[in-house]
Amino acid sequence: MGDNDGQVPLPDLNGADAPPLADVGYQDDEQISRVAADLEAVFDVPVQVSAVLGRSKMDVGELLKLGPGAVLELDRRVGEAIDIYVNNRLVARGEVVLVEDKLGVTMTEIIKADT
Repeated sequence: MGDNDGQVPLPDLNGADAPPLADVGYQDDEQISRVAADLEAVFDVPVQVSAVLGRSKMDVGELLKLGPGAVLELDRRVGEAIDIYVNNRLVARGEVVLVEDKLGVTMTEIIKADT
């Protein structure tokens, strides 16, 4: 499988090729309220969200030798997208951002679910 298998690119909503608002197929307020009411039962279901910067494999002996200041080499390069998992399932890729002195993640692509 290639790196782009199963990925759905995000549309450029600011570009010249963005569809006019009338063609997007928006629902009226009553339909939106009905859909929101149908989903309300799952609004409080907790999910685990993880943003993975990269991975590394090593033997237990190597792991035990690590100490403060040790550098752990990951399988990603600087600037490469990070993986975003929800309940251990890859759902998106994104970039690390800084928001008011806290790290965050902005999603840059949604991963198409395999059915």
